[in-house]
Amino acid sequence: MSAGVSSVRTFVSLTAAAVVAAAWLGPLPELALERFAAQAALHVVLVSIAGPLLAACIAGSHLDPVRRWPQGFSPLGLSLLQAGVVWAWHMPGAQLAARAEPSLLWVQQVTLLLAGLLLWVSVLGGDRATRYERVGAGVIALLTTSVSMTLLGGLSLIGRSPYFGAEMAVSFDDQTLGALLILAGAVVIYTIAGVLLLVRLLEPGGAVVRAAPPGITTAGGRS
Repeated sequence: MSAGVSSVRTFVSLTAAAVVAAAWLGPLPELALERFAAQAALHVVLVSIAGPLLAACIAGSHLDPVRRWPQGFSPLGLSLLQAGVVWAWHMPGAQLAARAEPSLLWVQQVTLLLAGLLLWVSVLGGDRATRYERVGAGVIALLTTSVSMTLLGGLSLIGRSPYFGAEMAVSFDDQTLGALLILAGAVVIYTIAGVLLLVRLLEPGGAVVRAAPPGITTAGGRS
């Protein structure tokens, strides 16, 4: 690993640690016991900010699980897993139970972070020779997650939605802010990441083309 790559990885690692520390050691966990907006903010920080930062630290390193078990880290499969975890924890009963029991709140936070981390590692990780082959699946996985988050945020905005109980927010403003955090936070991040991967995939003479094995004809000729 070059000194430049090592420096970037170190910086990203420190940033990821700072984000997780700010999320878990700051005021959000305590506020999340009462306010829906704080709970939504905590989820967005862990899944959409800490997740990709931690994955960027792991991807391509000796800790990268995708390099060892590429078949077990399908971006599409892990996108569905994350959606299942997020939607399960956002059910009114699950959210209220997490608020009533602080230890369950921590189980919620850890499982959300792990689900997000697994998805981002599946998209960013893998050996250099095969990593670009995963880009297409990664694009679909991230955009699918964006759609899922959009639907979740939209349902949270609807006061009479069966997926959002009136007792989950202390006020209409609390409900609205929480829903907007889901929409403006998670959705924007996943959509931007998916679009950037798509540009990378379609870029003429880009990394995807250069990654083709010797003897394979690409758009630029034989590699």
